[in-house]
Order: sequence, then C-alpha cells, then structure tokens
Amino acid sequence: MPKKENIGIVTSNKMNKTIIVTVKTKIAHKRYNKIITRTNKYYAHDENNSCNLGDIVKIQEHRPLSKNKHWKFIEKIHKS
Repeated sequence: MPKKENIGIVTSNKMNKTIIVTVKTKIAHKRYNKIITRTNKYYAHDENNSCNLGDIVKIQEHRPLSKNKHWKFIEKIHKS
C-alpha cells in the first residue's frame, strides 16, 4: 500500500527535530454544497531542523515516532 502524502505550511518549528504542519483541505458540504476548508495539524519529523516558519512542505506517513508524531518531512515545495 502506498504511504499517504500531504502538502502543508509549517506553523511551528520550536521543537528539536519536529515541525508542526497545517494542512488545509477543501470539501463540499453534503447538504448545502458550500465549499468548506478543513484544517488539520500534523507533527512531522525533521531530522536536520531545516524547515522554517511559512515553508510549504511535503510530509509522508510514517511509523509512530512518539506520542503525537506519525509523519516525516520529505521535501520543501517551491511554488512560484
């Protein structure tokens, strides 16, 4: 089975080797068909502490590394 991947924005990098990534997904409401933005925060492992606030990054599902950390940092996304 392929591992899940998400793209989001780094909202915190204050922990050692850990970042918090906010992922926004847009869905349609079942009854009203209005577009709703859902927000999830994921703790991701950043081995080299290379991410900064506001970076757009790709994270991948991983085995549990701690109580909350189940994702790992893959790469920075450069959008122009």
